[in-house]
Amino acid sequence: MIWETISSIWQNTQLRKRFLFTIFIFIVFRLIAHIPLAGVNRAALTELFSSNQLLGLLDIFSGGTLANFSILALGLGPYINASIILNLLTVVIPQLEELSKEGDYGRQKINQYTRFLTVPLSIFQAFGMITILRSQNIITYNEPLMIVLMILTMVTGTLFVMWLGELLTEFGIGNGISLLIFAGIVARLPISFLQTISIADTFDPMNIFVFISMALILIVGIVIINEATRKIPISYARRQRGSQGIASIQSHIPLRLNQAGVIPIIFAVSLVLAPSFLGKFLQTIPQYSNLGIKLETLFNPNNWVYNLTYFLLVVIFTYFYTAVTFNPQKIADEVKKQGGFIPGIRPGEATSKYLNKVLTRITFVGAIFLGVIAILPTFARNLTGISTFTVGGTSILIVVSVVLETSKALQAQLVMRNYDKFL
Repeated sequence: MIWETISSIWQNTQLRKRFLFTIFIFIVFRLIAHIPLAGVNRAALTELFSSNQLLGLLDIFSGGTLANFSILALGLGPYINASIILNLLTVVIPQLEELSKEGDYGRQKINQYTRFLTVPLSIFQAFGMITILRSQNIITYNEPLMIVLMILTMVTGTLFVMWLGELLTEFGIGNGISLLIFAGIVARLPISFLQTISIADTFDPMNIFVFISMALILIVGIVIINEATRKIPISYARRQRGSQGIASIQSHIPLRLNQAGVIPIIFAVSLVLAPSFLGKFLQTIPQYSNLGIKLETLFNPNNWVYNLTYFLLVVIFTYFYTAVTFNPQKIADEVKKQGGFIPGIRPGEATSKYLNKVLTRITFVGAIFLGVIAILPTFARNLTGISTFTVGGTSILIVVSVVLETSKALQAQLVMRNYDKFL
């Protein structure tokens, strides 16, 4: 089946061009990701990332460019944050909500606002990152002009990657931003795999078997959860048109088990990182050094306080984001206006309450699953002792989600091309 799809893609001229363009953008992205920023102590940076799992998680959302602190160090993080903020504001601000309903024009305007918002977020994140690394003696520059130049370089790198992602969306295959994050994660797989193989003889074979089994179970679970939907049946009453009657129409509302995707993990990471960084900062102040040490110890990834906090934050943000982006009352009103109803449920307020009840129950499953994915790397590391394989549950979630999304886009393109031939 896979080889038949690849063969069909290659035989189609337009799809072949899109595929080759996607590969070309991947190559450009990975080459530029290895151009380093000046004034960075590489050995100290490598040591910091090897000892801090939280920074490794941030490296995922940068597209794999943060670990070597290249000119693309910020990666797509500011753009992703800007997109999330605009999504939330679209629900809160009526003008943006109306704009989102205006089809292609509305999407272009919201994308433009997202780009504008990316710039100040990039400046803020670049300044914060440089400040943290200077406190760790990783960045050697102290002159204000050099710091400003580093910030400008990092902001330019983010805008460049954003531009590559949009080119990939327009001329490539699938969502460009998702594919670039996917490329950054996959690019680290060979290194992690070779590191694990090189010291495989030091591990218990049973631990390796358990690790591989957990990875396979996780992949299967992600596919099931991502594709799982609860279909709420909708019936539309029989209508009369002239002398002919039209039978009632049956439809459904698909409620996904995981409505929020990976966004709750991004929110949770932003908060769970704060106590650790605050602890490092407080250790530099003599009167608060003990408090700083205690904070850093409690929010170490191997501590149960960190893992429990991380898990609860993911669950809370899953409910929060789902509640913000999915409005049962709005759906119920639209169904009622179109003359539809859920069998056995009265239109209007009763329908809204029913949708809210169903959504709350299925979101519980999705939230628990995302929470388990978030803390799974620490659990797997403590259980098996394998710490060289740096691709964790969040990385696998992103990779599997992007593969599923891209495969659906390819299938849609192939079906469209087949219809063109038929016509």
